[in-house]
Amino acid sequence: MAMRGGMIGLWLAAALWLPASLSVFAPARAAEPVVASDARLAGDGERTRLVVDLSRSVPLGAFTLADPYRVVIDIPDVVFALPPTAGQEGRGLVAAYRFGLFAPGKARIVMDVNAPVTIDKAFVLEPMDDQPARLVVDLVKTDRATFVSALKASSSQPHRAEVPEMPTAEQAQVGDMRPVIVIDPGHGGVDSGAVNPAFDVTEKQLVLTIARQLHDRLEASGRYRTLMTRTKDTYVSLGQRVRFARENNARLFISLHADSLGSRDGDVRGATIYTLSDRASDGEAQRLADSENKADMIAGLDLSEEPADVAGILFDLAQRETRNFSAHFARTLAGNVAGAARLHKSPLKSAGFKVLKAPDVPSVLFELGYLSSSKDLELMTSTEWQANVTEAMTVAIDAYFAAQKPHDAVPVALPAGVNGASARPVAATQPSPAAIRP
Repeated sequence: MAMRGGMIGLWLAAALWLPASLSVFAPARAAEPVVASDARLAGDGERTRLVVDLSRSVPLGAFTLADPYRVVIDIPDVVFALPPTAGQEGRGLVAAYRFGLFAPGKARIVMDVNAPVTIDKAFVLEPMDDQPARLVVDLVKTDRATFVSALKASSSQPHRAEVPEMPTAEQAQVGDMRPVIVIDPGHGGVDSGAVNPAFDVTEKQLVLTIARQLHDRLEASGRYRTLMTRTKDTYVSLGQRVRFARENNARLFISLHADSLGSRDGDVRGATIYTLSDRASDGEAQRLADSENKADMIAGLDLSEEPADVAGILFDLAQRETRNFSAHFARTLAGNVAGAARLHKSPLKSAGFKVLKAPDVPSVLFELGYLSSSKDLELMTSTEWQANVTEAMTVAIDAYFAAQKPHDAVPVALPAGVNGASARPVAATQPSPAAIRP
């Protein structure tokens, strides 16, 4: 079982000194974002140092997490102007590291370490002699018993929450009976998802671009209330995405992603639509689910207090009905997207994706293509392909709701508290599309 993360009380703040003659410019400079321009590792398997060059000094917080071993550095909002390959190669105690926004106004660096470590030092040096400010973190190898003891000791001390801010439910206008559709751009912030460094393309940014286009199309139709789990480059945990859909009484949840394989698999391409199942439909589906389900770990979340899945007859009934709706939409989506995008040779698959586990919200995960395929990448980044695919998705959503009759009920409502969400309306019926069109 994962150990509870502990915060090491390392907070250091620094301020820029300005001559009196330049004080008039202080407010403008204070508003400028801090930029990280370079990062590097030094050391060996006993002691390793991370250094990040910053445009000015910032306060920082540092803590460790176990199973797997990680070191997390939290700093205020920072723009990371680092090479696409930064952090992919480790050194010494650090296997790799990643960085990005973790929540509004907060950035995070997460280091994967090869062994139990202690944070020997964590500080920020002021800029000096034409040298930038420098964030420095020194790690020293330790043993498991010492590491665990330090975690237990620090976990009893007050520290900042390690979970990013929850997207809040959006209040619908009274009498607005339009179906709610939640679009979920995968990854974000500190979690880049798949990356094609040769073309400087990240999954998190690509799917956000396409999600915005789909949102705008659906909103323009006037037939749906369309919400997004994130609207910018910030991280949202898997559980938060599910709860956001449930708290907004979503009638459909679409999670957008783009896969990547090794260079030897560059010929594998095409879009795939996944639904939830207890057993993966094949090895590829299991690989992808395992990868996507690690998102919270990648973002440096403490997983030791993740709630267990709720069991019981009511839960099973709701999820069974939900899976029928999900499978129906997956088939409808595949049929419509086939004319706008190349599909994978096996376009419909299933596996145990955490983000699809809302027991009463029909949900699919749409892998738009492979960043590791040069042909898929060229298409996915073209404005024409994006327009065609989002139009095809809109048509599929219209067809899905048009096929439902007024007496069709949403999946069985669950009581408050199931999977961390408030109760959904009991046995709410689904109005026909004719009844909701303006």
